[in-house]
Amino acid sequence: MAVGFCLLSVVLVPLTLPLGWDELVYASRFGPYGPATPFSAPRTRGVPLLLAPIASWSDSTVLLRVWLLLLAGGALWLGFRPWLRIVHRPAAVWVAAGLYGSLWITLFYAGAAMPNHYTAMGATAAVGCFLAPRPRYAGVVAGLAVVTLMRPNDGVAVAAPLLLAAVLMPTLRAHGRLRGRLSAVAAGLVAGALSWVVEAEVRFGGVRDRLAEADEVQGGLRAVFSLGSHFTSLDGPLLCRPCTGDSVALPATEWWVLLPLLVGLGLWAERRARRSAAPLWLAVAVAAATAGPYLFFVPYAAPRFLLPTYALLALPAAVGLLAVVHRARARRSLPTAAVLALALLGHLGIQAGLVHHHAGNHQRARGDWVRIASVLREHGVHPPCVLAGNTSTIPIAHTAGCTVSETDPPAPPSALVLRDRKPPHWARDWQRFPVPDTYHPGWTVVVRP
Repeated sequence: MAVGFCLLSVVLVPLTLPLGWDELVYASRFGPYGPATPFSAPRTRGVPLLLAPIASWSDSTVLLRVWLLLLAGGALWLGFRPWLRIVHRPAAVWVAAGLYGSLWITLFYAGAAMPNHYTAMGATAAVGCFLAPRPRYAGVVAGLAVVTLMRPNDGVAVAAPLLLAAVLMPTLRAHGRLRGRLSAVAAGLVAGALSWVVEAEVRFGGVRDRLAEADEVQGGLRAVFSLGSHFTSLDGPLLCRPCTGDSVALPATEWWVLLPLLVGLGLWAERRARRSAAPLWLAVAVAAATAGPYLFFVPYAAPRFLLPTYALLALPAAVGLLAVVHRARARRSLPTAAVLALALLGHLGIQAGLVHHHAGNHQRARGDWVRIASVLREHGVHPPCVLAGNTSTIPIAHTAGCTVSETDPPAPPSALVLRDRKPPHWARDWQRFPVPDTYHPGWTVVVRP
């Protein structure tokens, strides 16, 4: 399953895809990918830790993506493996991995320097190890540490329902294992959050100050209802901020139709077979807990935010899918088998089409940064230099070997990079040069005399 996942990602997402904005921020912690870009308060050191074995000595994007792809495949295997001893049908575990791994957003980020896939796999592994008849405390600690190291808020969201389950579910309190489960969850949180807390004290003046700055960077976390934004981002973009006027292609909504249907069937099948559905219900509870903050507190959307939710819900969904397959076989129902086959083929086709579309778009769009950097060099902007602009300034500056002006108004940049915007009043006398042949039109370089 993990090998197939990696191969499918290679086919659909080129290894030559230039690093994206967020990826450049993480990779530029290392000399070969310098100059270093600003590392804001919401970011953590988890992704740079993944990159270190390659990025510390090589600037090859292809080599880095191959390494990350291998890590992603290994994480997929490790994330779902603990469930083999929990789910009644072990085959359901690999079906769940296949469902999760077939999503366009999972495939797109398989070889990416981003935290969300590892957050999803850490959460899935932690819940599986937590539920094991003989709890695997080391697995709980490791899984939660990975989640918290990558995204501390997700670590808290995973830990909270696990702590409640340890206290409230009689089967988890049996044999004196309550203390062990509680200790493992707490240890995982502490291990994952330690570097974040230390950095908060050293760089930001304390945990409270870092949280306040992170809140400001993210546009002010508040009570919102972002379900509609996440729905419209089912087919992209990678970051919907803001989502005003965005729409979704009807075929892309199939996942949100299939997933709850299959989850419901899975829970019903366990009850009908008179087996305990408690493990699957806990997976659903943790999935809801990880989705909650993004749906009700974050005022923007990105498909990758819900990867932990999808990974955990894939488990009861896989049980439901196998129940339908078993019923169709038992009754020799050709119509049911045909509908099921068409639904799965349609799902795979839609997801493959989406990942191919986004990979191609971003291959061309990120090529704009190279073209803009070329125009800057043609007109005398060379390192050391400072850039300012109204969009994508960080990746453009990094591509050009410049730094980004972080003051408002910029003081004083070597050039401005603007898209569909006129220069500010203090730069109206600067020379303007349109950037030709860009994927996204409207780019202009404004150079200081």
